[in-house]
Formats: sequence, C-alpha cells, structure tokens
Amino acid sequence: MSSYVIDPPKVAAAPVAGGGLFPVRRIFCVGRNYAEHTREMGGDPDREEPFFFTKPADALLTAGADMPYPTRTADLHHEMELVVAIGKGGKDIAEADALGHVYGYAAGLDMTRRDLQAAAKKAGRPWDMAKGFDLSAPIGEIVPAARAGHPDAGLIELKVNGKVRQSSDLAKQIWNVPETIAYLSGLVELAPGDLILTGTPEGVAAVVKGDLLEGSIAGVGSVRTRIV
Repeated sequence: MSSYVIDPPKVAAAPVAGGGLFPVRRIFCVGRNYAEHTREMGGDPDREEPFFFTKPADALLTAGADMPYPTRTADLHHEMELVVAIGKGGKDIAEADALGHVYGYAAGLDMTRRDLQAAAKKAGRPWDMAKGFDLSAPIGEIVPAARAGHPDAGLIELKVNGKVRQSSDLAKQIWNVPETIAYLSGLVELAPGDLILTGTPEGVAAVVKGDLLEGSIAGVGSVRTRIV
C-alpha cells in the first residue's frame, strides 16, 4: 500500500532514438554560450564564466507536439540548443572524464518569455517565470552517444516557417560539453536523468501563433513544434 498522501507526479521523459524513454530528473540551461549571442544580449564573451538556470522536468514538450502560446507575454522567443543527457552521475567531474557521464544528445529549444525576462533583469529579480513555464522545452529524440559519438562541431540551425533564423556551429560554443559538465558538477551533484541545454547561437527572435519551428543539429537530430 502506498504511503503517498496524493498520487505521485508522472515521470517526465524524452523519447530515445531506436526505442525507449529517457526519464528526466532536472533540466539545467547554460546562459550565453556562443560569443555572438552573448554580444546580442549585451554581454562580454571574453570575460564571463558560465552561468546556469533551470527548467522543471515537466517543461518538456516531445514528439513534435504543438506548443501553446504561453500566457503573460507578448514577446515569445526561440533559442535553439544542443541537449546533453546525463547517464552517469557525479560531482566535481574532471573534464577528461566528463564525456563518460553522457548518455546521449538531442536537439532542443529553450523557449523564453523575453519581456518577462527583461523586466526581471531590470528589477534584479529571478528569471524563473521567463524560462521555466509550462512546455517551454521542446526536445527531439535523444540519440545515444554509442551511436552518435560526442559532437563537438557541426551545423546547429533553426528554421521558422521554412526560413533560417539561427545558424551556427557547435564548435563556436564558448564552453564545450566536457567543460560545461565539469563546471556544473562543481556546483551541484549531477545525476542520471539530468539534461543540460548548452546555450544558443545568435539570431534569437520572436515567434507568433501559427509559426512552425524546425531545428536540426548535424549528427544529432531534429526538433519540431508549431506555436498555437
């Protein structure tokens, strides 16, 4: 007999290429990890260390499902990102060992209520409601590293209604995947089921109802959603 006083929440999960589900524990996101996007957002890529924010696990949107336009915003932005799925936990992970903790990779989107984020920044408040709202993390299939390897270069691109909005190369990340894992694991103990969205290149912009977002990462896969 269960001792829970209410029904426990459903486990959030992302589909895995070839079958199965990857249970998601936490979602970490790297801020400003491409130099041109850092400049686009008013930062200095030559001086900033990595910083992180989070989304709840149930912010995931999978299987190409439509994304409802969120409430309390008039400026919803797309951010195309490489997603790292952690399969082996640890803390203070060495860069040389970091890739051994990766289960696989996916293409994903960090959807952002930019007007709420701007207001929070101006007031010196947290960004949570700008980043961690319902269904704010569309994700494609996770491709196991045993199949995809560990991509450290290659095209990362997002099209909106068939037109390219974001286009860059994974090699342009300021902090690569091993460095990111090592740094983050010094702040929190990583665990199997954690996802890391590794930052977005330049070209972020607003989307509106009816827009079709189609993202792809060479050697990894794709992500798709329509704003409704």
